[in-house]
Amino acid sequence: MKFIEKIKDQARKEKKKIVLPETMDERVLKAAKIITKENIAEIILLGNKEKVLTAHPELINVKIIDPLTSDLTEEFTQKLYELRKEKGMTLEEAKKLLTEDFMYFACMLVKENMADGIVSGACHSTANTLRPALQIIKTKKDAKLVSTFFLMEIPNCEYKEDGIYVFADCGLVQNPTREELASIAIDSAKSFENLTNEQACVALLSYSTKGSAKHADVDKVAEASNIAEQSAPAMLIDGELQLDAAIVPEVAKLKAKESKVAGKANVLIFPNLDAGNIGYKLVQRFAHADAYGPVTQGMAAPVNDLSRGCSVTDIVGTVAITAVQAINRERK
Repeated sequence: MKFIEKIKDQARKEKKKIVLPETMDERVLKAAKIITKENIAEIILLGNKEKVLTAHPELINVKIIDPLTSDLTEEFTQKLYELRKEKGMTLEEAKKLLTEDFMYFACMLVKENMADGIVSGACHSTANTLRPALQIIKTKKDAKLVSTFFLMEIPNCEYKEDGIYVFADCGLVQNPTREELASIAIDSAKSFENLTNEQACVALLSYSTKGSAKHADVDKVAEASNIAEQSAPAMLIDGELQLDAAIVPEVAKLKAKESKVAGKANVLIFPNLDAGNIGYKLVQRFAHADAYGPVTQGMAAPVNDLSRGCSVTDIVGTVAITAVQAINRERK
């Protein structure tokens, strides 16, 4: 069984309400049909109900809310205004956001406990997806920052039997400081363990392994590794490691034989967003891997982004992951 099918099985046990605000995208509507048919989550669509059902009458049993006509809009307008008035927002601006940018309406549904999570980004940028979430849902109380990861499922992977890896950060933090990189490493380890029930083995990646090259960029990764190890001593975290030293046992024996992580890493932390974004797309395209995300970590409730190049299958998988995140959130 593919790993994402296991995630779907977990989601089915406690069906969560997941909002899909992008009903203008055909992929989203097709995904909603599959999610509903497979009983993965309870979907809430935002948009014009008549248009949605005219195009897809089989969605008749899915909840569809039109922010332009909903009874909730006036209530949400007042509450959004109260949340943001100190930042200069007016009532008129609040209503405009809720009725023109449905991500704001989706975030209010989660804020008011009418939904458990959101998946967006099929036809909007990461900034458009996460800005409303950060303004309304905000971060966890103990979170140092919000970052993202991709859950990668690599077929016929010779380095790990199930081919399941977490790559981070590939979607949000442009050039993390050493402290931010350490936080991303720790949060990504927790995300991996929550989704897989396996122990995380975290490698902070560089073009250098244990001092084989000298540069400020290398120093940052090594220092981030030390901070992460000191902050989470029970976790398996090491760096700086080159990619081959991180995942290939034979190379690890040559380059980092003392490392407890080298040769068996399952969580790969990239030094910056350029490397992370390029890295996950290389693996996705060349290895025909499934890439689910970018999944956010550090938010008070699960709000997950999509690549604008996502497939219907990607959306379905990300909704399943979002539902499992919501289940795990309630258990803590």
